[in-house]
Amino acid sequence: MILTKNTFRKKCLQKMNNRLQNSFVYESKVINKKILKILNNVKGKNILFYYPMKTEVDIRKSLLHLRKNNNIFLPFMENESFKIVTFRLPLQKKKFGIYEAGNSLRKIKKIDIAIVPVVGVDGNLQRIGFGKGMYDRYFEKLNTKPYTIFIQPRTCFTKKLVCDHYDVKGDLLITADKRDIKI
Repeated sequence: MILTKNTFRKKCLQKMNNRLQNSFVYESKVINKKILKILNNVKGKNILFYYPMKTEVDIRKSLLHLRKNNNIFLPFMENESFKIVTFRLPLQKKKFGIYEAGNSLRKIKKIDIAIVPVVGVDGNLQRIGFGKGMYDRYFEKLNTKPYTIFIQPRTCFTKKLVCDHYDVKGDLLITADKRDIKI
């Protein structure tokens, strides 16, 4: 069988959805610890986080901790993509069950670090997401590429190149597994 982006995505989603609740809590704890170790001494940076859905790693602990000394942003869905808005409460549940901060007219010109959830990663460390292409469209509009950290509960990686040229490329993949992947 030939491995395609869609077949690999299905395999990774199945692996992600078959996790037990207690492993989900453990994975989130390990990954939060890794994020804080990497980013704890970063001050005054603009960081794009995601607010986790049920199947994604719960990184809220890192988000709240890093909020003290950094500018934290979240995606705000707009048409086929998103813009970023300042993280502020209360969050509202929107399309696809995603929680968002309120809309803003503020134009964020630059993000230094992006923390992005992934379903799978290929040999170029390119992202396979949920199939909507929102991160791809957003990153395409950026003038400067941020340091991009992919977050995944368990490694779902193939050495094969299954992604398209427009798929977001990461600098680091953090998982709950022992080994993280770095470019």
